[in-house]
Amino acid sequence: MSNSFYLEHYLESIEGLPYDLQRNFSLQKDLDQRAHDLLDDIDKLCEEYISKVKDLPAAERKDFFSKIEKAFQKSREYGDDKVQLAVQTYEMVDKHIRRLDSDLSRFEEELKSQRQQQQEQQQQQSGEETDNRKRKLEKNESLKKKKIKKDEQIEIPKSNLVTSATPLITMATDMNVLDMPVDPNEPTYCLCHQVSYGEMIGCDNNDCLIEWFHFGCVGLTTKPKGKWFCPKCSSDRKKK
Repeated sequence: MSNSFYLEHYLESIEGLPYDLQRNFSLQKDLDQRAHDLLDDIDKLCEEYISKVKDLPAAERKDFFSKIEKAFQKSREYGDDKVQLAVQTYEMVDKHIRRLDSDLSRFEEELKSQRQQQQEQQQQQSGEETDNRKRKLEKNESLKKKKIKKDEQIEIPKSNLVTSATPLITMATDMNVLDMPVDPNEPTYCLCHQVSYGEMIGCDNNDCLIEWFHFGCVGLTTKPKGKWFCPKCSSDRKKK
């Protein structure tokens, strides 16, 4: 739940609070006024009793005491009502305060949970990116190991140059390799325009457009002696 939901929900819950507080305060004010009026009546009864006490018979004295006692009793009732009303008003406000504290606590827990989930997702994404980089580096290392260094390569005699039929035969034997899943981002080589696999040899012509070739595609089964040039570069050299 969003913070706007909590705010709207809480505002709805306290929508009637101002009216309830106004009603209670009005009742308290009314009780307070009644209590003051009653105290004024008690003062008047006391003054009247003091002024007439000498001339009053015992029965009337008792009536005066009874009136004063009832007035005091009523005044205590007003006071008790005011206390109960004050307690009710306090509990009314305290209830909304406790609810606000509870909502804030829940909201903080949800924010904490959301932040934790975001951190876990970021860590997971970072881990996946690290794994991808690691796999890419491993592929590059594997490619480097498969390639033959130019200074270790040797030229083959003309009799060993590839014929039109030889690559077809040797390439057919490598179909299982070509059928394997290939990363679309991995570079391709050779006359067959496939990725690196098996043993490969590099053309000693620094300007060779292809540069690396599979043994099978150029009719090789073992490393030739001397420098080696691919069929196209070898043909260009003959023309020169």
